Amino acid sequence: MIKLYDTELSANAHKCRMLLSMLGLDYERVDVNLQKGEHKTPEFLAMNPLGQVPVLIDGDVTVRDSGAILVYLAMKYGDGSWLPRDPAGMAEIVAWLSFAANEINNGVTVARFAKLTGDASIDLDTAQRRGGRSLKLLDAWLDGRDWLAFGRPTIADIACYPYIALAGQGEVRLDGRDNVIAWIGRVEALPGWVAMTGLPYKAA
Repeated sequence: MIKLYDTELSANAHKCRMLLSMLGLDYERVDVNLQKGEHKTPEFLAMNPLGQVPVLIDGDVTVRDSGAILVYLAMKYGDGSWLPRDPAGMAEIVAWLSFAANEINNGVTVARFAKLTGDASIDLDTAQRRGGRSLKLLDAWLDGRDWLAFGRPTIADIACYPYIALAGQGEVRLDGRDNVIAWIGRVEALPGWVAMTGLPYKAA
């Protein structure tokens, strides 16, 4: 059986839980207690030298990084709708995975982490400004579009959704980003969507 090593508050892990559910896959969820340092044990580091969740085990295959896990699951178990097989389609999805890993991560994700942990070493103002810029870009892109790519749900939407929907936890407000808010609602209406702490999205 597939195993997913994760922790409840990780929105990166939540992306994987969502796609596993949407694909109708049975899996065993293994909670990793970050407060106790379980992600830094030799056993965990053997699976992921970076010491980060999520990690997915599927038989003799080990996959780390949420974006890589989404690609793996869509390629192995999807029907081609979640991740196109052609080079141009694949490139479009990879561009959105990069957006999730860079613009979203360096903005709303960092701001949320700072507020949840109280980490004073983080430049919260900069993270919030970056988060605001990514929300502006996303709102403009979604003007007249229901989904990020190809007019249908793909792993691009799964990759970008959780931290955007949780932006308020980092005090990056979605006020006026009506296209983003409507898109969040569409993601949360997908069959197989699963909740996590802070989701579904609720306007502040």
